[in-house]
Amino acid sequence: MKAFYAEEQKHHDPKAFLSSGAAQPNPEKPERVERLLAGVKSAGCAIERPRNHGLGPVSAVHTPEYLDFLEHVFERWQRIEGASAEVIPNIHPIARNGSYPASAVGQAGYHMADTACPISGETWQSALWSAWSAVEAAETVMAGAPAAYALCRPPGHHAFADVAGGFCFINNSAVAAQVLRKQAARVAILDVDLHHGNGTQGIFYARPDVLTVSLHADPVRFYPFFWGHADERGEGPGLGYNFNLPLPRKSADAAFLEALGVAFQRIRAFSPDALVVALGLDAFQGDPFGGLSVTTPGFSRIGEAIGKLGLPSVIVQEGGYLCDELGDNLTAFLTGFGGRMR
Repeated sequence: MKAFYAEEQKHHDPKAFLSSGAAQPNPEKPERVERLLAGVKSAGCAIERPRNHGLGPVSAVHTPEYLDFLEHVFERWQRIEGASAEVIPNIHPIARNGSYPASAVGQAGYHMADTACPISGETWQSALWSAWSAVEAAETVMAGAPAAYALCRPPGHHAFADVAGGFCFINNSAVAAQVLRKQAARVAILDVDLHHGNGTQGIFYARPDVLTVSLHADPVRFYPFFWGHADERGEGPGLGYNFNLPLPRKSADAAFLEALGVAFQRIRAFSPDALVVALGLDAFQGDPFGGLSVTTPGFSRIGEAIGKLGLPSVIVQEGGYLCDELGDNLTAFLTGFGGRMR
């Protein structure tokens, strides 16, 4: 299996975020890349650099207003006397159907859902190369490869069409799905991250051509709180094309695999031509977020089960944070997935 990654993705280096009101070191660190690369190499994947694909694939799922903000807000922010070193919002609209603010401060509140996605001078390029890794993986699958892996960092599944959040700026899984739609009449996105893929859900919520399915820790007391509940089924033409499977906190391998079987039933009923796997490794029992309790062998079984679907698949890296087993968990998933495909 080919894997795609660009060194520019390491340059984004957020310093802090607020957790329960307290400032904490931001866990979405560049070191994640080294752990994940080690896992890719252990799985025997060939790592290639993606090409520069321009803004076309990104603008297919994000608004031009939002992309202009991401590209230019840091430079504008630096002109504010006494501003923080990174762009961090301090005000948010209670509704998003009013006028659009002209100031960088107002736009930060409009386009950033929380404090977990600070923007520095390196963020825009890192996010673009992350997205281009997903594009390259999708094009590789469209060219006939049974699967490809995109080491996307920063991650993407919390980014809406015009809102960053949860360490995410450009929704790489959504970008990959939209690229696949050039050839595939129907695409399914299966999100197995610890946290609900709220941005991905939002982007496709009214569309019947992309099925979004997410397994995650129950958001009733867990990020992202406001999305990811079982009664969220889509709207308009997309009603019935969104499927959430919230799991009780600390659910382990057996419960996760049981829910995965339910997800497969819905995916098979949709009969997609291609699959995007939004791969979060933060469901691991030793991940710093501690929401679920999947083991390293469990990731191998998850990969094996998804590979058994036999669909052309783009595997897009989402979460998974610094712990000794991070690379091992990626190796377990990729080898399990590849074992089913051989």
